[in-house]
Amino acid sequence: MILKGSQRGGPRQLAAHLLNQKDNDHITVFDVRGFVSGDLYGAMAEAIAVAKGTRCRQPIFSLSLNPPKEADVPLSAFIDAADRAEAALGLQEQPRAIVIHEKEGRRHAHVVWSRIDADQMKAINLPHYKNKLSALSKELYLEHEWKLPEGHRENGWKNPLNFTLAEWQQAKRLGLDPREIKQVFRDAWDRSDNLASFRQALEERGYYLARGDRRGIVATDMSGQVYAVSRWSGIKTKELKERLGDGGQLPSVAEAQASIGKQLSAGLRKQLEADKNEQKAQLDAAKNDLRKVVMKQRAERAQLASRQKQRQVTEAKERAGKFRRGLGIVLDVLSGRLFKLRKQNEAEAYASFVRDRRETDQLHDAQAKERAPYQERIDLLRTQQKAHRATLARQVAVLLDVTRTQNGRNREREADQELQLGM
Repeated sequence: MILKGSQRGGPRQLAAHLLNQKDNDHITVFDVRGFVSGDLYGAMAEAIAVAKGTRCRQPIFSLSLNPPKEADVPLSAFIDAADRAEAALGLQEQPRAIVIHEKEGRRHAHVVWSRIDADQMKAINLPHYKNKLSALSKELYLEHEWKLPEGHRENGWKNPLNFTLAEWQQAKRLGLDPREIKQVFRDAWDRSDNLASFRQALEERGYYLARGDRRGIVATDMSGQVYAVSRWSGIKTKELKERLGDGGQLPSVAEAQASIGKQLSAGLRKQLEADKNEQKAQLDAAKNDLRKVVMKQRAERAQLASRQKQRQVTEAKERAGKFRRGLGIVLDVLSGRLFKLRKQNEAEAYASFVRDRRETDQLHDAQAKERAPYQERIDLLRTQQKAHRATLARQVAVLLDVTRTQNGRNREREADQELQLGM
């Protein structure tokens, strides 16, 4: 289970992000502990209020728990991981909230702790928290017998395909998966040993090297987007310069884009745009079908929660009705009946809690099975479209190469003609 944590401010913004239904199929605020409020917005407001009594600008610690894509992880495993992370970080008994997200047929979780020790009114220090979470992450992988990711097996915890928020947003604007783009750059780097071979490997996939103004060597594509090669390939700037040089001989971004623009015919542009629109329409249709299922499932969950709440109120009244009043309660205390009733009510209340949790889990599991075929269709479409884009990029690269070669021959022919006329 990949664990990513950070100290941060902005509790209200974090609550809005965690409760954002646009990017998630289902959201469950699983547990709110140690706060007066029972909802996430109220809990984060309390965290802000308590932090005002200190100088702390990052009053909360946020942790995401992401199991492998193929793993079917029960809620109990998320709670266990959260408890163990809490102990490793030294946040025991601190107020916390757990939010479960379901997206694209997968479950992942977020845990938020208040860092403020209310008794001493100071923030709890979290030294070396990244190392502690990395160690726990590897331990969880081994315990669950999941395949270790490359980061754990080779270099501690560095995945060259990890991407930043800026990279995600840039790729999202293009309608591509940022992991796909990073893989293109990484593959090109692995296949090359100098600037020429790296340039050729990228051009086969529709990316063209250029000289950046401030970012060293960059790449641009047919849509005019610019990519920092060091960031998208996951290679340090020093290592990049050692293999590729400073890129001084490369064209500028404007020159590279102008060259691409001249070489692409209007018909090819139209074809590329139509192809992009067709892929988007196919994916949107599949996502829309899944969205309908998700909305139905949200209604089912709301109905179950409402039924359970009504039943809880009824059962609580029934348990309270077992106690006698007036002189009867005195006799119950003296006879010991009162304490037996309390114990019996506690057992019944816990049994009701377990029953409700079991019903909720059964519904969630059934909904996951219902949603699976729709998600499989989307995943298959993405795989097919990725392969199609790769093939199309290679075809365009060949076309551009042919065009460049033809243009070069034309220039040579014109130069020869000018020379003959001059003679």
